[in-house]
Amino acid sequence: MPHATIKNVLLTGPPGCGKTTVIRRVVDRLGDLRLAGFYTQEIRQQGQRVGFEAIGLDGQATTLAHVDSRSSHRVGRYGVDVGGFEAILQAELATPADSVDVFVIDEIGKMECLSRVFAEIVTRVLDSQVPVLATVAAKGGGFIAAVTCRTDVEMVTVSTDNRDKLAEELASWSQPR
Repeated sequence: MPHATIKNVLLTGPPGCGKTTVIRRVVDRLGDLRLAGFYTQEIRQQGQRVGFEAIGLDGQATTLAHVDSRSSHRVGRYGVDVGGFEAILQAELATPADSVDVFVIDEIGKMECLSRVFAEIVTRVLDSQVPVLATVAAKGGGFIAAVTCRTDVEMVTVSTDNRDKLAEELASWSQPR
């Protein structure tokens, strides 16, 4: 459980541990607050993961990465659509801080960090007075490491043991003070 005095909470853990599920459950519980941000979800075809979609909390969606993408921006076998992703960022995270109760970012990872705009916007929201709930890659250098080393963040590791209760705890933590 994050400390009440901490403004920025970063969920981490291995792929598939439930970080995005926790984020989506918190968003569902905070429906009466002014939220801005996005979450990601897998794109699957015939049972196989072929990409990722970024979905703004306003419902706007874009393909973040896909195996069939011809983008020169690559992470593993995925081509990353930086331009499409930046459109979601501008729509969701460029919102003035005084009109948002909680910023939600899923995830601060390698694909997202290919966007310079992403790093700038995430830094701005982390520096704002508004609480930030985000997921972050368990490993990574550059911007990922810089975010996880900030003194104003609390890291919470998601596991199969705690993921079900985390949503309720984080919903309570993120209520306006």
